[in-house]
Amino acid sequence: MKNILVIGATGQIGSELTLELRKRYGNDHVIAGYIPSSMPQGELKASGPSAIADVTDRQSIEVVARQFKVDTIYNLAALLSVVAESRPAMAWKIGIDGLWNVLEVAREYGCAVFTPSSIGSFGVSTPHVKTPQDTIQRPRTMYGVTKVTTELLSDYYFTKYGVDTRAVRFPGIISNVTPPGGGTTDYAVDIYYSAVKGEKFICPLRPDTFMDMMYMPDALHAAISLMEADPARLIHRNAFNIASMSFSPEIIYAEIRKHIPDFEMEYQVDPLKQAIADSWPDSLDDTCAREEWAWKPRYDLETMTVDMLEKLKNKLTK
Repeated sequence: MKNILVIGATGQIGSELTLELRKRYGNDHVIAGYIPSSMPQGELKASGPSAIADVTDRQSIEVVARQFKVDTIYNLAALLSVVAESRPAMAWKIGIDGLWNVLEVAREYGCAVFTPSSIGSFGVSTPHVKTPQDTIQRPRTMYGVTKVTTELLSDYYFTKYGVDTRAVRFPGIISNVTPPGGGTTDYAVDIYYSAVKGEKFICPLRPDTFMDMMYMPDALHAAISLMEADPARLIHRNAFNIASMSFSPEIIYAEIRKHIPDFEMEYQVDPLKQAIADSWPDSLDDTCAREEWAWKPRYDLETMTVDMLEKLKNKLTK
């Protein structure tokens, strides 16, 4: 039986991933790792064990690994893109110094490690349409720099020390459960909230700005499926392109209006968010993920929109 530590378990992805892992492996076998300023609450706290696991403090991770006999670590500690640009030193400290601590503990205790990368690992010189699995990565944001370094450092620990490291490059993640927290793709979550609340949405990106997106259930499925995959089939490891849907603000707006015809949106472009979005791919080629571990998304824009609106209406009208 696996014993899994989720670092960053109270974050946007971590909170939902922890609960999904508990459904699959049993509540007692999945530890919610947190920092003191962000303790688990509600179901996350009640459904299973939790412990302080701060990536900037290697000893705290080692204590948890030893106490719970951890064999798998999902390391989700990171600052999101816009926040990272305002706090680059902290982004590096959490994203890279923190990863080093996680990998060292994994090397000592024989743990497999999942540390996600991102479409932010690419840059303006990368092919933007159907971005290949193996291509140039020259990001101009600190968020992107940390993600490229994450991929390289994870590969290094695999080839040098045999640590079982694996990762995907997440696109923008859309969730009906956890609110966004400072990412360039967050508009694609906020727009649904505005629609359900009957508010006009102020879009921070140009109408023709395409970016890869994914519904949270598919993101969780990708992370878990990759960690369950037969290692003999894996060629790339850190990190796989994964794709589900690509759209612009105009396209998602039109899709929502099929269900809420009087929904209104206007544009007030945020220069920082727009610059970051312009440097990222419009769409990803995820052929390698499909071939090496049978990746396949379950949602597209239409099915996601139906589910998002239904779930948010139930959530916001209680």
